[in-house]
Amino acid sequence: MKKRRLCALCAALTLLCACSRSAPGPAPGTTAPESTSSAAELVTGLKEDETETNGNKTVGADSVRRVFYGANTGTDRTLTGLEPLEPAELSIAAMRKGLSTETIDHSFGVAENERPHRISVEAQQRFDEEGLDAVVYDSRAAEKTLYLTFDCGYDNGQTGKILDTLKEKNVTAAFFCTLPELQATQELTARMIEEGHIVGNHSVTHPDFSALTHEQMRDEVKGFDDYLRQNFGYSAQFFRFPMGKYSMDAVAALNAMGYRCVFWSLAYYDWDLDKQPGVDNAIDTVVSRLHPGAVILLHAVSPDNAAALPRIIDKAREMGYTFRALNER
Repeated sequence: MKKRRLCALCAALTLLCACSRSAPGPAPGTTAPESTSSAAELVTGLKEDETETNGNKTVGADSVRRVFYGANTGTDRTLTGLEPLEPAELSIAAMRKGLSTETIDHSFGVAENERPHRISVEAQQRFDEEGLDAVVYDSRAAEKTLYLTFDCGYDNGQTGKILDTLKEKNVTAAFFCTLPELQATQELTARMIEEGHIVGNHSVTHPDFSALTHEQMRDEVKGFDDYLRQNFGYSAQFFRFPMGKYSMDAVAALNAMGYRCVFWSLAYYDWDLDKQPGVDNAIDTVVSRLHPGAVILLHAVSPDNAAALPRIIDKAREMGYTFRALNER
């Protein structure tokens, strides 16, 4: 492990003051240097907050338990050239007890006038009051910040186009994938990782987590994570509940396994390929609902989303918004 140059007191102060911003990989539009020995070294400004976990480096105060990379040796054992990561235990033994197991369907309301809807505000407040690690929107955002996320249940030929736009516009996003999606689109997943995006956990079989036992929850999360670690040398501890169905108890279980639960405060009916609203409608709908700290959910299967994305990004920036990654929150 890299020897720290600061004394224990300075290190403690650094940890207390450190912000959570980190960059897990090369920024979109850049290429990893061939001589890099660890994926951690791809990050600009790597300083004293570098740590090592089980011989593999992670970067940044937040990503110490959020984003993990294997050593960048160019190995052919993974699709990224990163060394495989050892499976994580993902224990729920220390999870918080006594929370409700009642099924909740995530609701967020329609934001207007650049203000989050009351439903989103109240949902975030409930998580904060319970001390749970879950985000509906960034209620702490002091600036006009946006977080762009995609759900990827299957590929409809649009994900590559979305990645092209993100690279061109220099925007980092999060892609919440199921295990079958990882297995079916390995090259796209590798590209997400290589271009600095987050690949989030959306489970193995896309079940209702509020109906699962704790052990079943763990199996769903671990099955996805094991595959990602073994085949891509990567892991990101961000989780999105399938269908938005959860319980407070389920959130506590995911937190115990080290995951931040990511919901959303802005979305629209975009997943039905037989009822696509049209590109202009997609742009107007998303832009009209933007608000500071918004977590935007778009479905990667939508051709309208892929076509509208460049103009959504441009219009958001014209309104003074900045796009950030989830692990920059």
